[in-house]
Amino acid sequence: MTNQVRKILDCYRSENPGVLTNLARMLNHGRLAGTGRMIILPVDQGFEHGPARSFAPNPPSYDPAYHCQLAIDAGLNAYASLLGFLEAVAPDFAGEIPLILKLNGHDLLHEEKDPLGAQTASVSDALRLGCVAIGYTIYPGTVERRLQYEQLRELASEAKAAGLAVVVWTYPRGGGLSKEGETALDVIAYAAQIAAQLGAHIIKTKLPTAHLELPEAKKVYEELKIPRATTADRVRHVVQSAFNGRRIVLFSGGPKEDDEALFAEGRAIRDGGGFGSIIGRNSFQRDKAAALRLLDQMVRIYQGTTRKSRRKRGVKTS
Repeated sequence: MTNQVRKILDCYRSENPGVLTNLARMLNHGRLAGTGRMIILPVDQGFEHGPARSFAPNPPSYDPAYHCQLAIDAGLNAYASLLGFLEAVAPDFAGEIPLILKLNGHDLLHEEKDPLGAQTASVSDALRLGCVAIGYTIYPGTVERRLQYEQLRELASEAKAAGLAVVVWTYPRGGGLSKEGETALDVIAYAAQIAAQLGAHIIKTKLPTAHLELPEAKKVYEELKIPRATTADRVRHVVQSAFNGRRIVLFSGGPKEDDEALFAEGRAIRDGGGFGSIIGRNSFQRDKAAALRLLDQMVRIYQGTTRKSRRKRGVKTS
């Protein structure tokens, strides 16, 4: 095991050996093994956005096996999906890549300003399918956020007792936030802190903009001149907000973008001390050859082989 992975695991010393082993499995898998960086392929979009919007741009992606094989061929750290997709492929890919079972999902068939996901799977399902972790989405800022927080805490406690790691998707939403506010720096940093406080080992959130949404927080940012001019500055602040780098923070790719925009984001995440990316639609909505080229370049960015190596992360070792 590399020193970088040991430093990261040292930040989770309160966890049992099962959790530490499963975190290590993800950190030591794929082309980024041992670097302390991660790229995960998540595929919950069929439930979250609908099948045509998600898979029609690349019809082979309607097949659950396509995604698992893509993650393996690209040398990624893990593959995350919902119960149905994992049940369809787990027997065929057992042991080939770490699996993460998302335990909740939210559909778009009823318009709502304050989304509330439904629990669609259990910790026992994750164990049955050979997963290394559970995943769960929270929506800080929504009316029912407290219900989500309480459900997550119960599921996280059960998962940790069974030796599973916990991955939290933390996406600010709700009628109290403007659309711009959903990715505001102060809001995203707050959402990362909430996920960490609820027991997440790995936190997934969106790349923040320089916008500041909350009036009282804005005063602090401006008075203390907290850096936010560049994407790397903002990544650094979000990582700092997740226990000063003691929790793994990954950033989502979002809607499909052109390659150069994604590469610029990857370099900013790397240079800002982020631990990596979760890339879904930007990979599987391309044809497989293009997706593999894209993911190869993203891996190289996090390896530091395409540009000068990013600055040292703020992970504490004591």
